[in-house]
Amino acid sequence: MAYDYYASGAEDQWTLAENRNAFSRILFRPRILIDVSKIDMSTTVLGFKISMPIMIAPTAMQKMAHPDGEYATARAASAAGTIMTLSSWATSSVEEVASTGPGIRFFQLYVYKDRNVVAQLVRRAERAGFKAIALTVDTPRLGRREADIKNRFVLPPFLTLKNFEGLDLGKMDEANDSGLASYVAGQIDRTLSWKDVKWLQSITSMPILVKGVITAEDTRIAIQNGAAGIIVSNHGARQLDYVPSTIMALEEVVKAAQGRVPVFLDGGVRRGTDVFKALALGASGIFIGRPVVFSLAADGEAGVRKVLQMLRDEFELTMALSGCRSIKEITRDHIQTEWDAPRALPAPRL
Repeated sequence: MAYDYYASGAEDQWTLAENRNAFSRILFRPRILIDVSKIDMSTTVLGFKISMPIMIAPTAMQKMAHPDGEYATARAASAAGTIMTLSSWATSSVEEVASTGPGIRFFQLYVYKDRNVVAQLVRRAERAGFKAIALTVDTPRLGRREADIKNRFVLPPFLTLKNFEGLDLGKMDEANDSGLASYVAGQIDRTLSWKDVKWLQSITSMPILVKGVITAEDTRIAIQNGAAGIIVSNHGARQLDYVPSTIMALEEVVKAAQGRVPVFLDGGVRRGTDVFKALALGASGIFIGRPVVFSLAADGEAGVRKVLQMLRDEFELTMALSGCRSIKEITRDHIQTEWDAPRALPAPRL
């Protein structure tokens, strides 16, 4: 049940496969004979300096994967010098995660019907030292995840959604289909709209990243409504099936943003080469989700450290072999995509 919850996507799972497959259709145009003896992978996100443009996406209920859950993930992220995003539906609270020690952390927010619950949660995250809100905007209802329906998915009885424990919203009832889908139907606000992004800004000084944008139109509206950044995401292909992969939607969003706010990507990143491709298409950084829960399940904190190290090493090698010594040297010319115009060949000599 737990594995299926983490691994599956919505309906036919076409987008789930496409999130991965689309990366394989982007090819490199490496530049040679450049001194790559020193490679600097560091970057800044919302003014915070991090060691690499590889961050941790919010994934729910991590104690299903390993008893240390979000504590282990937080420590691994901090050790790697990168950002962790904590899910609203974590099995550890914002305060518990903050207690693991220093680190730059973002908080992913679901907007509940009861706005007092939301306001309280945002204040708690801010007090606990979280630096930004990642507002998930693609989930007015939960996607049809057929593995969860088949398994009658429910949070194991020894776990709770820790952020909501004191509000009597920490438990999930068993249902004939997915217990999570029933929970969402009962608690999450389907009326959520752009005015609520404005409301959120009025109750917190934390910058708001809008997570779940895949079109130019919504990018422009998000920026008009004060978003500090955009996360191009299709929710790990778990919401609407047959949306494009995030790497295919990325360039449209980047062009619409016109450099006004940073654009990030999650979905399908499994290799350092994937990270490079996203940055070449204009992303300021990427977030990984499933690699974290699977490595957490395999080996706890050490597993998450290992996955971050593997991606870091692969990304560094990709940069070196492409002739890039810093993040700012990665350009659109370092990759070629199916939709690029054919490069003009030199005119033949007559």
